[in-house]
Amino acid sequence: MNNLSRKLISGSVIACGLFLLQSCNKNEQAPQMPPMELPVSRVEQGKGLVSKEYPASIEGVTDVEIRPQVSGYLHKVYVDEGAYVRAGQPLFQIDSRMYAEQYNTAKAGVSVARANLANLKIDLDRRKELVKESIVSNIQIQQAQAAYDGAKASLAQAEAAVQSARINLEFCTIKAPVSGYLSRINYRLGSLISPSGVEPITVLSDSHEVNVYFSMSEKDFLTFQNSQIGSTIQEKIQKAPMVGLQIADGHLYEEKGKIDAVEGQFNSNTGSVTFRAKFNNPKSIIRGGNTGKIVIDQNYDNVTLIPIASTSNIQDKVYIFTLDKDNKAVQKAIEISGKSGTNYMVSSGIKAGESYIVSGFERLQPGMPVVPKPTGQQANKTQAKAVAGKS
Repeated sequence: MNNLSRKLISGSVIACGLFLLQSCNKNEQAPQMPPMELPVSRVEQGKGLVSKEYPASIEGVTDVEIRPQVSGYLHKVYVDEGAYVRAGQPLFQIDSRMYAEQYNTAKAGVSVARANLANLKIDLDRRKELVKESIVSNIQIQQAQAAYDGAKASLAQAEAAVQSARINLEFCTIKAPVSGYLSRINYRLGSLISPSGVEPITVLSDSHEVNVYFSMSEKDFLTFQNSQIGSTIQEKIQKAPMVGLQIADGHLYEEKGKIDAVEGQFNSNTGSVTFRAKFNNPKSIIRGGNTGKIVIDQNYDNVTLIPIASTSNIQDKVYIFTLDKDNKAVQKAIEISGKSGTNYMVSSGIKAGESYIVSGFERLQPGMPVVPKPTGQQANKTQAKAVAGKS
């Protein structure tokens, strides 16, 4: 066998092998993924509870600036910054020596005025006796009476001066006008203080109750108005439900508050209106100057609810997987009107009664077949029907 024959036979064998390989590839089919078995539930309607939060500032019901009513050097400080004091408790002492001397001088002036009045009374009585004997004239009696009346007025003036000096002396001891907590003390021992000073000595906050101020946008204000009962805003406020207060550590304050006032007009710069809510503070947990968030709960009836965990976010849109009539996955965009606990309140995109995939859809693609697996109440209903059928 020559070389040419060998080459022809070898080529024929290779061609036959390629033909057989191509025939085998055409007969084989690509393996298909089995349908995914995923938990499926039905969209339900129910009651929704939405909590709105508003940044708030807290003030004591009474924040009193403690200022001196007389001038002098700060002689004593009886309390410390941040201390709780009761109404009438001494706080500060101004050097009172000058005012004590003024008080003593005023009391001496009263003694002089009384003595002068007594002398003039004696002179008036004597002249009244002499006029009966025609020794003095009526004019002299009138002069003596005028002098006596003037002395009475001088005594009253001296007594008023004593009262004024006594009040100034008492003002040297500065007392707490209300019960509450002291803030920072702006002066120290030896400081010269006066009623015309720019800064108060300190501020006393009566915080057995606190006022919490927060602002609502125009949209939220209109929603608040429409959701309350009453013909006027005051009636709506009186009938509004209690509100909560989230304090700085993130916890809800144990007491509920009541909205009791709202400003008469919107702030043109911020486009918001300010509300005031009052909270009891029996344990003095919160103080004036604290910050927090007002929490207002609003109830909605017959809203479409979807678990947040059953949705996915893609480019600021919320999607959910549903099933078509052939149990194939369909991805739908839904519109959210708010959150109620662990659920979304849906305004459009899906309706009550439609089926949706609860979980396990991370690798699911639209159009893929799904084997529905009932969950929750639906699974219980299916089992109950099966048991009833066997019986």
